[in-house]
Amino acid sequence: MVFEGLDDSPRRIRELLDERGLSLKKRWGQNFMISRAARERIVASLEPDADDLVWEIGSGLGAITELLVERARRVVVFEVDYGLMQVIEERFGETVSIVAGDAVKTLPAADEPPDRIAGNLPYRSAAAIVSAILETPRLISGAKRLVFTVQREMALRMVAAPDTSDYSPFSVLCQLNARVKHGGDLSRGNFYPAPDVVSSIVIMDPAPLEPTMRALCAQVARALFAQRRKTISNNASSLADALGADVGTVRSIIVAAGVDLSARAESVPPGLFLEIARRLSGLGDYSGRT
Repeated sequence: MVFEGLDDSPRRIRELLDERGLSLKKRWGQNFMISRAARERIVASLEPDADDLVWEIGSGLGAITELLVERARRVVVFEVDYGLMQVIEERFGETVSIVAGDAVKTLPAADEPPDRIAGNLPYRSAAAIVSAILETPRLISGAKRLVFTVQREMALRMVAAPDTSDYSPFSVLCQLNARVKHGGDLSRGNFYPAPDVVSSIVIMDPAPLEPTMRALCAQVARALFAQRRKTISNNASSLADALGADVGTVRSIIVAAGVDLSARAESVPPGLFLEIARRLSGLGDYSGRT
């Protein structure tokens, strides 16, 4: 068969790509997962049910797709490479639906929201893809679990605790919208071509905020992290400007939320960013703008 032995063999992958006149594009971060144990680990972490609609971001040649098709009611793959789409269509036929294009744009516009989302995400766009999902309420309001492989440095940012160098506005976004767990590392040898970095599995169980509050929390985190080495009191002026509010009022609200103005944003846990946002939402004209 055309696809027999493909998923675990760099030689077979090279042969297939050559036969189809396809080449891997570095700008899209195409690294196929050639370890069945790693793929099984990802799908086991996702825990798909027979009734689930599962989205897969970046299907590649279909190695993870094959496992998902065996376990889920329906699989929709999001792929940017038209050559790989043709392989997926030939390999799976009507058992898989394909959405073509940049996932950052196509995910929010997709019709039926998923029960679960998986993806071996391209390193360069992984943060943008995760942010697009978390910032689109209908995608995560009913989702049970998201499981991604990302660059290890990004995974550490997603799970980072306050008072660490990895803690950032992206950490706050992830942790306020989901329970995030580091699911372990995958060495370079699990992929073809082997990437220059170590990858990590990240498991996310959505617990989304109300949309307007999510937008305000993101704005608060970005503003208070604007100049990382400055105090919250200093960065409060950036937040006040963004909200069109008096800086003294904003500082008073931050203090009332239980945050020390002399501290830095990196010491503020996600829950306190949420408390600041809740109190700021009472200023009157906030409408979710960012």
